[in-house]
Amino acid sequence: MARTVWDSSVGKKTVMAVSGLIMLGYLVVHMLGNLKIFFGAGEFNHYAHWLRTIGEPFLHYEWALWLIRVVLVAAVVAHAVSAYQLSRRDLKARPSKYVHTRRRASYATRTMRWGGIILGLFIVWHILDLTTGTVHSGGFQEGRPYQNVVDTFSTWYGNVIYITAMLALGLHVRHGFWAAAQTLGAGSRTRDRALKTTANVLALLLTAGFIAVPVGVMTGVVS
Repeated sequence: MARTVWDSSVGKKTVMAVSGLIMLGYLVVHMLGNLKIFFGAGEFNHYAHWLRTIGEPFLHYEWALWLIRVVLVAAVVAHAVSAYQLSRRDLKARPSKYVHTRRRASYATRTMRWGGIILGLFIVWHILDLTTGTVHSGGFQEGRPYQNVVDTFSTWYGNVIYITAMLALGLHVRHGFWAAAQTLGAGSRTRDRALKTTANVLALLLTAGFIAVPVGVMTGVVS
């Protein structure tokens, strides 16, 4: 049954919707956590340490964090694979362009594919920068996330990469949330306006919330 569901377009769209909502929930929590940086180094570093001690003493140090990471990696992979396979299936079913011009899609809809690629590349860079410190500028300091964030956003390229990715994220969430609602059967003629409004608000808040951190560093509010 699982293979039958996965092989169908409806099944792949459902996997995309569910995995997308899992990532969206994480993004909301992650954004709120990031905003703690405006309360100072002590508050932000304490929050980062707390993430590694969730569930203690029942769970060992960092076990909960690794469980979250595993779920997120699974969601990202499922989302990306589903999107790729649906795209290939769509191209195979329609190898040539339509004879008649269709109604112009929204900018967010037309950039979903490129937005997904940008976000995928950003995730890799973000992990190498602030988790492993592999590409971090200014010397990565283990256990001092506040200083590491300030170092990253003290460089022009760190800001460009991050802000570009967050703008792509906003467009992705704006269309993706509404599409997920349709796929999971939550959409209807009476609820469409509310769903689109919710998608717009979520996209705006996430984009503004994430971009507030590099802007805070650039303006000296966070230093």
